[in-house]
Amino acid sequence: MQTRRYPATDNFLDTFLNAHAAMLGPVFADPDAYHLQIMYTRIDRDAQNRPHFRDYRYRVDAGRYFYPASTVKLAGAALALEKLNDLHIEGLSRNTPMFSDSLAGITPAVQRDTTAPNGLPSIAHYIKKILLVSDNDAFNRLYEFLGQEEINQRLRQKGFRGAQIRHRTGMWLEAEKERHTNAVRFEDQGRVLYTQPPRYSRLTFSPRHDSAGKAYYNRRRELVNRPMDFSERNRLPLEEAHRLLRSIIFPESVTKERRFRLTDDDYEFLYRCMSQLPAEAAYPAYDTAEFYPAYVKFLLFGGDRHLQIPPGIRIFNKPGWAYGFLTDVAYIADFANQVEFMVSATVYVNKDGIIGERYNYNDIGKPFMKTLGKLLYEYELQRKRQHRPDLSRFKLIYTEEPSTNKLANTYNQIK
Repeated sequence: MQTRRYPATDNFLDTFLNAHAAMLGPVFADPDAYHLQIMYTRIDRDAQNRPHFRDYRYRVDAGRYFYPASTVKLAGAALALEKLNDLHIEGLSRNTPMFSDSLAGITPAVQRDTTAPNGLPSIAHYIKKILLVSDNDAFNRLYEFLGQEEINQRLRQKGFRGAQIRHRTGMWLEAEKERHTNAVRFEDQGRVLYTQPPRYSRLTFSPRHDSAGKAYYNRRRELVNRPMDFSERNRLPLEEAHRLLRSIIFPESVTKERRFRLTDDDYEFLYRCMSQLPAEAAYPAYDTAEFYPAYVKFLLFGGDRHLQIPPGIRIFNKPGWAYGFLTDVAYIADFANQVEFMVSATVYVNKDGIIGERYNYNDIGKPFMKTLGKLLYEYELQRKRQHRPDLSRFKLIYTEEPSTNKLANTYNQIK
């Protein structure tokens, strides 16, 4: 399928946002203080249902650093599936049990996963946990399977030259330790299909001078009165994160050389995990009081624990939040009204400027994301289209083990 991409030729997004400035609150009133960046993609289909993209940017700047947090996990998921395919080993799949050895002073061994249907860890189950609730350990096991050097080399080959994935998530390790990754092996009923020894990354990263905040607490909980150094932390510019999502949602829009080497079944698996709600999963069986429907849906739904997501809307996204940075990268599809668009945004919500103390995710960041998504969604609802999109590719069945699932899925019944 051929697609076309158009450059932004007007200031639509600036004009649109300014027209709704009062609703967008303090973040839009002082975008410098909140490090605000927004990217919106309008999607129009032709008579053959081929998507045509028009990108709009607001303050998007690859030179303005923000900590991407868990948004990097989407790259890890796609690269792990690609690596499995590239190995070309008969019987090896994303569902094959993967066992990780321990790495002294870094991470322990993994031989079991009690949240999986068979009680065993696998690439598929790690990806599912990453995309449903942004599980840190699950990503770290993919990081170890891929290795720091391979992750970054593959991303560079695909054109993501601003990305630097240098460490695991949810841990605080020295940069040197992050170069080491555990040995792993894949076994099927006692038969070893693939083994990978411990690895050490010798990759040289281009130097950076990124920092944030006015002070921070170090690992000993001592207050350090200077900006926190992020020069050896992960980096993923917003436009590249947006493009990464597009390459997964619309692989036909990417040249073959830069496309992830995934099967149709891989893509469907990713789409399901990205858009599934925690309560729709039987494995893991999440506590819905903690992992409510909008738990990782910031754009449009604001991560609101009291909100019920309409059954006709699905969000295929990957958010991230840490150190006061709040980011979401999303493809939003409304099957009832045949509406689709992409929007990505990042904000820095740390009013006192001290990293490691308290952040304003719930009172400033998430409400802004919710309003931004809502405004663009309402615009898309009334926007005239020459051809209504056929979104059947993204209409999936989510029900797992109906006898134990707390939320019966009605989404697959939508016509």
